[in-house]
Amino acid sequence: MRLSPDQIIFWQMGFLKLNATIVFTWAVMLVLVIGALLITRKMATSQQRSRWQNLLEFLVISISQQIEEVGLTHPHKYLAFLGSLFLFIVISALGTLIPGFEPPTGSLSSTAALALCVFVAVPVFGIQEQGLARYLQSYTKPAFIMLPFNIISEISRTLALAVRLFGNMMSGAMIVGILLSITPFLFPVVMTLLGLLTGIVQAYIFFILATVYIAAATRSRKPEHKVEVASTMTQQIPD
Repeated sequence: MRLSPDQIIFWQMGFLKLNATIVFTWAVMLVLVIGALLITRKMATSQQRSRWQNLLEFLVISISQQIEEVGLTHPHKYLAFLGSLFLFIVISALGTLIPGFEPPTGSLSSTAALALCVFVAVPVFGIQEQGLARYLQSYTKPAFIMLPFNIISEISRTLALAVRLFGNMMSGAMIVGILLSITPFLFPVVMTLLGLLTGIVQAYIFFILATVYIAAATRSRKPEHKVEVASTMTQQIPD
């Protein structure tokens, strides 16, 4: 039984290997890029729109609303990054319905790469929102002694993101493989559908966690703003 698509080697020359993880990762990215180009090629502003455009608008609006509900007041700034993460994991899960497809999220290297994207995006968005000095100061709050603990927290949650997604995606593939060897008809179909549902749920969880981390890195200005507003309102109240 294969535990990871990394074990499927399509081409090798010396230490260079082209495994299923790389191939299907690029396949998913091509599906996303080509699909986006085809859907947005003829965008309509009238009431008569294609089903694909309606689906795209539904996805964009839904993702934007989720980002805003988490606490990011300008969801369009984060839509491209967070939406791409969500759709990549969803397409990987949907690909399990295609015979021979190995979801790249079943490899720890892919989930680690996705988690590293979040790890890099959090300080990038945080610095854009607060500035470099104020963002770095957040690591020393409420006291300077918290600096190493905050750094460890950043690293540990990145590892948790990678391992959580990998474990949930791989477990579904392993269960299907075991049931396929025991009862090769009914149960694998049911477990494949269950694995598809699990993949979509994991895509949503990964997306929400990434959004929460970015929101936490960009929200330090809000309390000061609220204090200023409260002070202004207090001054306007007559004695």
